[in-house]
Amino acid sequence: MGGASLVAGPLLLLTGVLLRLRFDFFFPAQLSAYEHHPDLMTASYSLVAAGWVLLWPGVVLLAARIGETLRELAVWGGVLTILGLFARTFHAGVDHLGLHLVTVHGVASATRTVSETYGAFHVFSTLNAAIMGGWVLLAVGAYRSRVLGPVRAAALALASAMPLGVLKGTTSWSVAAAAGLCVALVPLGVAAMRTGPAPRTATVVGRLVMVGVVGTVMFLFGQAG
Repeated sequence: MGGASLVAGPLLLLTGVLLRLRFDFFFPAQLSAYEHHPDLMTASYSLVAAGWVLLWPGVVLLAARIGETLRELAVWGGVLTILGLFARTFHAGVDHLGLHLVTVHGVASATRTVSETYGAFHVFSTLNAAIMGGWVLLAVGAYRSRVLGPVRAAALALASAMPLGVLKGTTSWSVAAAAGLCVALVPLGVAAMRTGPAPRTATVVGRLVMVGVVGTVMFLFGQAG
């Protein structure tokens, strides 16, 4: 699971970031882009949200590797990074609401509503430092523990440059941060899947069936909700 997370999470994130590259960064342009390109923007924001969520098992795996030699750095880096992923998920929920205000009330009303409520306090605002700092701690720990070399550790630290907040578009920093995660984590994920214990065929089949059943149930409940 950790290996698959390290491969899928960064790639989904980078794809989602690139899909909205041509639109301006600030929320009025993002809402306007959704009005004219709803499928594209839905795909972009969905992929980014999925990428952040799917990263958590990979972060746990990376922290465990670091913790074999640097326990404190691994604990704090891992905990802060996962708390940051929680905050990113909250932001994704606000993004979803903001975009669908365009569908319900039109882009002018949605832009006015977002403008009037932008910056309102929420409990996840307290995790802004964790969103950025967790990746830096993980990068330092990965380098010092020799889990990652200097180049890939620096690439991992670039994740802290990803803009935070709601309805944020893509900048050069966004692309650099997502690409950095790919450079740092995808090879680690591939290596983890190759070197881990190979499951039996029956186990693989059982997991695929379980994924299919759970995925179907989640989709149906999501449609109902």
